Amino acid sequence: MHVVSIPSWATDRVVARYGTAHPHADLDPARTALIVVDMQNAFMVEGVAHALCKTAVEIVPNVNRLAAAVRRTGGKVVWIKTTYDPLWLTMHDKVRAEMVAKRMEALTEGSAGHQLHPELDVQAADLVVEKRRYSAFLPEASDLALRLRAGGYDAVLVTGTVTNVCCESTARDAMMMNFRTVMVSDGNAADSDEAHNATLVSFYGTFGDVMGTDFLIGCLEANAATRMVAE
Repeated sequence: MHVVSIPSWATDRVVARYGTAHPHADLDPARTALIVVDMQNAFMVEGVAHALCKTAVEIVPNVNRLAAAVRRTGGKVVWIKTTYDPLWLTMHDKVRAEMVAKRMEALTEGSAGHQLHPELDVQAADLVVEKRRYSAFLPEASDLALRLRAGGYDAVLVTGTVTNVCCESTARDAMMMNFRTVMVSDGNAADSDEAHNATLVSFYGTFGDVMGTDFLIGCLEANAATRMVAE
């Protein structure tokens, strides 16, 4: 698991802007979706992966805990799967042919690499959405934003791998498309603590909130209980 380090100056900047260290702690659980990015064998299983992130397996328990909490408090769980797209020319036209072939083999629909990791708690009521770019919110990449809006969801919790590529791209675009966005500090995985923390600090200072799994589950449960009493 990554050693998370958010410097005090970053927290001070958030407090100065919002008046609190966690501006999205009041999110409505029934309007919240957990977005699990690319937790596929292609990034997590040695011998299958074309781009192995060894720390991704370590966050599976937290992802599953969050998924259970989101379902329990009335939200939606969404599993994102990267799918190989031969038309993504700027991704492939300068990359060595053998690396493109490996990515194609690992991320083509129906392949072993394309499947979600077997230890993930995927349930029938969850959504599974394929994306063809780093960001799941890019309109050309998937219809995720449309599906979330149709379901009445306006807040997203971003988990998955890798923190500083697909997760960061997804989280930034979500915020810019008017979704209240939280990156989960111990629910994302990168290739190093440095890459992981650089993304969290950058995102926290400008784009949205950063919370740990325990704190986030506490917010979901407390807010769900408050709304239940109010009703």
